[in-house]
Amino acid sequence: MTWPMLIGIISLMSFQLVDSVFIARLGVAPLAVVGFTIPIYQLFIGIQVGIGIATTALISQLLGANKEQQAKELAGLIVLIGSVVFAVLALITWLFRAQIVQMLGGTPELMPYVDEFWAIWLVGAFFGAFVYFGYSICRANGNTLLPGFGMVATSLINIALDPLYIFVFDLGLAGAAWATLNSFFLGVLIIYPQIFKRGWMIFSHIFNNFVEKTRSILSIALPAMTSQLLPALSSMLATYLVASHGTESVAAWGMGIRVEFFSIILVLAMTMSLPPMIGKAYGAQDFGHIALLLKLAIKSLVIWQLGLAVILWLFEAPISQALTGNPQIAEIVGWYLMYIPASYALLGVCMLLVSASNAISRPMDGLKISVARLFICYVPCMYLGSIINDLPGLMVGAAAGNILAGIVSIWMFRRAFAQAKAKRHGV
Repeated sequence: MTWPMLIGIISLMSFQLVDSVFIARLGVAPLAVVGFTIPIYQLFIGIQVGIGIATTALISQLLGANKEQQAKELAGLIVLIGSVVFAVLALITWLFRAQIVQMLGGTPELMPYVDEFWAIWLVGAFFGAFVYFGYSICRANGNTLLPGFGMVATSLINIALDPLYIFVFDLGLAGAAWATLNSFFLGVLIIYPQIFKRGWMIFSHIFNNFVEKTRSILSIALPAMTSQLLPALSSMLATYLVASHGTESVAAWGMGIRVEFFSIILVLAMTMSLPPMIGKAYGAQDFGHIALLLKLAIKSLVIWQLGLAVILWLFEAPISQALTGNPQIAEIVGWYLMYIPASYALLGVCMLLVSASNAISRPMDGLKISVARLFICYVPCMYLGSIINDLPGLMVGAAAGNILAGIVSIWMFRRAFAQAKAKRHGV
């Protein structure tokens, strides 16, 4: 189940990285706007992933208990609630865009670029969330081929439209947003007809037992969402710290984050593909299978991340120069590639265990792991590193925080897993 999601996420992260490369050709200011957009993007992703986690956990558990009709009704209700949430969120973000950018350390000179980019990007974010809910329904039903295909298709469309809109049609920064919007809209047209064709979602009777259904959704979605929103908050704090080193630093940091997204593709694929399997095993009270799944997943991702880190370290100079033509930004991206990628191994372990906590109906434990990762390990280490050695120290601190977070998460999940097992067995 992981391979289709892995291929899909590779394509998704590829288009985001290519997006940044094209935008970098427009100058420092547009690239900096993307850097300031990333915390907001992570906020949106946190909310949609939180809703997606509830989708896969609840629907997979209902299917494991042979309650197919309830699973279909719940899918329809989740899509409806999620769509309303994102429409309101996009509107609020647009209305308070100036205050948000200022809070993150942006200068007034960037606002024309923000207005140009966010006006289209926010609509694209809505459709991105809408298609993601469809992916979650597919995964909950044990199908990763459809979301994998959808991700590949939307990514290829985006990559093809980027240079066309940005340079040929001379839309500049707005062109990148238009490309993303168009690709996600086409993704909706690909995924949802297939969901209805397979009978995985219905809208009839979704308001029956509405309070009970909503409570079951929120019981997992809110802690999971909060857990997913914490990275956005820490990203805002990190961006604020980086902004104190200048606009070029924010532009480089934003580029580095895009590289990070691409580097942890296996982790992201596993956090999407494993929860439905863990949820079904949990519904069947097969804790031995859950332990085996996690052991194999952790071993695979640690080997993958360390191997990838070696490659990035060896080729940091040509990679950073290929990503941007600005020598100062390229130097900072080079520091990022040297110091941080090796820590993604334990960061991946932490992220995987948060998803596993949600899948075994321990969302509060997942939330605790996320809080420990970001506000006990990651942000404090970044701050200390920045004090000790400015921007290079900040990056070393970020790596140290990721490593510490992985170690802490293993200890915390072992306790949560033992408690879940005891509760399920009535001990």
